[in-house]
Amino acid sequence: MELRPMSEFKMCCGSAPKTAEAMPSCKFTFKEIASFTAALLVWWLIYRGLEDFARYVTYSVLAFPEGTHLAAAVEFFIYDTPKVLMLLVIVVFGVGIINTFFTPARTRRILVGKRESIGNVLAALLGTVTPFCSCSAIPLFIGFVKAGIPLGVTFSFLVSAPMVNEVAVVLLWGLLGWRVAAIYTGTGLVIAIVSGWIIGRLGMERHVEDWVGLVQGNSDNRESDRQTLRDRVQAGFLAVRDIVGKVWKWIVVGIAVGALIHGYVPEGFLASIMGKEAWWSVPIAVLIGIPMYSNATGMIPVVQALLGKGAALGTVLAFMMAVIALSLPEIIILRKVLKMRLIVTFVGVVGVGIMIVGYLFNSII
Repeated sequence: MELRPMSEFKMCCGSAPKTAEAMPSCKFTFKEIASFTAALLVWWLIYRGLEDFARYVTYSVLAFPEGTHLAAAVEFFIYDTPKVLMLLVIVVFGVGIINTFFTPARTRRILVGKRESIGNVLAALLGTVTPFCSCSAIPLFIGFVKAGIPLGVTFSFLVSAPMVNEVAVVLLWGLLGWRVAAIYTGTGLVIAIVSGWIIGRLGMERHVEDWVGLVQGNSDNRESDRQTLRDRVQAGFLAVRDIVGKVWKWIVVGIAVGALIHGYVPEGFLASIMGKEAWWSVPIAVLIGIPMYSNATGMIPVVQALLGKGAALGTVLAFMMAVIALSLPEIIILRKVLKMRLIVTFVGVVGVGIMIVGYLFNSII
């Protein structure tokens, strides 16, 4: 997810006026408020009727016989596709507003000068509410290094930002309940904090590529401090257009995979290879997940289907975390700024942390 400069948003109050008379009005009109309220009501009514709609289309319109594998897969797909996309739109809108408060410059200002242990915690927490992922890893890494932020703190942020994705957490809550969402968030933060702390203790600054230190730093962008409520709401709508426009294909693919698992995989099959009794399932899930590429939202329907077919929660969480936090594209991108020894250390430390989480939750849940 890429943070777009606020100057591109064409907002009504993009710069501070010099006089009160010159100040443009940024209050919402009654018509705008009424339209927004009506849109939310329509959204809620459609969302509440999705289950009945999926059953009607599957068994009345398409006339699939109940109890067949194909019918179960089709019903899952017709129900989950609009459900996930509708949740995604409403969540991304809210997150888009929140993200206007966290530019790269502001994030750096929060982290600069903090004690390393406190910095690891702050960096991991900031990663959950900032719109950065592997696509922005290089400029973020360079900016953090130039600002004097310790290497370990930087890695806590880089692990947390894609793994504890705020959109994914809300979708997990909506589809699988608060318990799974809380477990995922808590363990993701712990992995980010501890991994960054370990990398910081290893003193591997010399394994950052030499050219990184020669890059000229950018001046701080304080434009977000001058935004009005209307500006931030506009940013929310633009986030929906940009983010949903980029990820909807991955979501549909993930739902299709989940539908196949839901309809065709026997109930006990996944439990036998991804269950608690299979000690090797967690490391295999991590190894399979690393070369895959998907964002967090695209993985959630797959996670939902795996859990529904009897896979163990710890194994499924380990698989999801590996796909998101240790994906091959992110590793390739980070290779531009990190030497191979630091890349291997990063993958090893985070991978071990993910496996520990998998084994822990397989043993207690």
